[in-house]
Amino acid sequence: MAAAMAPRVLPLPRQHSFNPPTVLNPFVHPGRLSAGDKLRTVLQGIILLPLRVICIACILLLAWLSAAIATFCQPGRGFLPLEGWRRRMIQTTLSSLTRTAYFVMGFQVKVKGKVASLPEAPIFVAAPHSSFFDAIICALTGMPSIVSRAENLSTPVFGTILRSLQPVAVSRQDPDSRKNTVAEITRRALSRGQWPQILIFPEGTCTNRSCLITFKQGAFVPRVPVQPVLLRYPNKLDTVTWTWQGYSFKELCIMTLCQIFTRLEVEFLPVHVPTEEEKNDPILFANRVRQTMANALNLPITDHTFEDCRLMISAGQLTLPMEAGLVEFTKISRKLNLKWNHVREQLDTFAAIASASKGGRIGIEEFAEYLKLPISDVLKELFLLFDRNGDGTIDFREYVIGLSILCNPANTEETIRMAFKLFDMDEDGTITEDEFASIIQSALRLPDLDVSVLFKEIDADETGKLSYEEFKNFALKHPEYASLFTTYIDLQRHQLGMFEEHDTEPPKGKHGPVRSTALVSETTPLARNKVCPEGSEEDSSSTSDKKDD
Repeated sequence: MAAAMAPRVLPLPRQHSFNPPTVLNPFVHPGRLSAGDKLRTVLQGIILLPLRVICIACILLLAWLSAAIATFCQPGRGFLPLEGWRRRMIQTTLSSLTRTAYFVMGFQVKVKGKVASLPEAPIFVAAPHSSFFDAIICALTGMPSIVSRAENLSTPVFGTILRSLQPVAVSRQDPDSRKNTVAEITRRALSRGQWPQILIFPEGTCTNRSCLITFKQGAFVPRVPVQPVLLRYPNKLDTVTWTWQGYSFKELCIMTLCQIFTRLEVEFLPVHVPTEEEKNDPILFANRVRQTMANALNLPITDHTFEDCRLMISAGQLTLPMEAGLVEFTKISRKLNLKWNHVREQLDTFAAIASASKGGRIGIEEFAEYLKLPISDVLKELFLLFDRNGDGTIDFREYVIGLSILCNPANTEETIRMAFKLFDMDEDGTITEDEFASIIQSALRLPDLDVSVLFKEIDADETGKLSYEEFKNFALKHPEYASLFTTYIDLQRHQLGMFEEHDTEPPKGKHGPVRSTALVSETTPLARNKVCPEGSEEDSSSTSDKKDD
């Protein structure tokens, strides 16, 4: 019998769509200056840094003055577009001052391609977004509007300059901010030239330029042509990349100003005019534009988003490696119908399990300790179901996928009640420790297993018996046990099939005949405790999703 079950312990086929991304962490900039780079930076900075800081301060003052004049007594105060001399002043004066500032900072800017006019493309989409220095695109495109946080508009000097660009303001306090932002972008893009072009960084956050992460839909909802803009920084020493892990804003500014020159390439690709199919599907539109840009950059694409950054920060707060929180949230949430808050809660549980391990990953020992069970063949099988890449550990991404595919689909009142009946052998409405031990021992194929510690944890009222409510609460909080019970049911199905073939009686356990006929009947749906119940979307065929998920 054990030999018949052995093949299930082999590595299982996986959906390629759930494979780990080619770039595991696009939000880290691990590069550090060598001793020679530090010495050269200091020597150059002695002369370059003070001179450049003085020049940039003067340029900023002139830019602030120009912006203040252009917006003085502005009609509509941001709700109406700047027109006439005001708009021309922004386009000429601010654009020239911005170019001058980049020249003073030592940037050698190389421009490829042709900038599209407003009728040709109301929206520019730029990527990869890796630095605050990416703002050079504004000067090259005639100072278009941008998307900015509302609080940035109130900062001294920069706030005035920013307001002159008439940005689409995003308010963190407004619960409808995202919807309102998309609506405003759409309104301006369809204004037939009344508003200036809009520059959008669709990735929504800075990366290390190793890939293109998920594009947000805001630039593609208006269904208008967009011009892709590529950014490259072909420098031996990278002093511009501003990510969630790496140099700070101040450090990057100082290091960049201390370099003799910094190369920057901006390439304007041909305008992408959406097809009818793309107009009706902003996600498709965004993905095709991203693929075009990735091909031109020769970079891979991943499904990371800003939400991954939030999870990464949370992982760091839980003393996990920050990269442990990266799960490609867009793909995971779309395929498994998960909300960010739910994934964040799972991160807490994962951190509790992985706290004793190194590197923020769960080994078989930590897995067994968390479940309060010994390491057995069945537990190894369950571990393999979670361990998607077969490296002997479970990372947080594998944990989230495992819970969602293997454990949560059957998390319903009906299936939990069926599981309760599986344990309640004498059908008295409660589960004794002997009944509980019998099923666990059979499921794990360990007849001498002591389950008293686990039973006491479930027995919240310490009566020595488990009520349905206690069992349900435990099942909901610990879905990892699901596959263990399913393995037991599958074993009963296997046994029944063998005995039917040989016209023999089903086996008897320690507590009498096991009620396998009620669970494995060909005419009665099988109770798949917590894992893909019959009739569910995750188990619509005879092959369980835990084998081909």
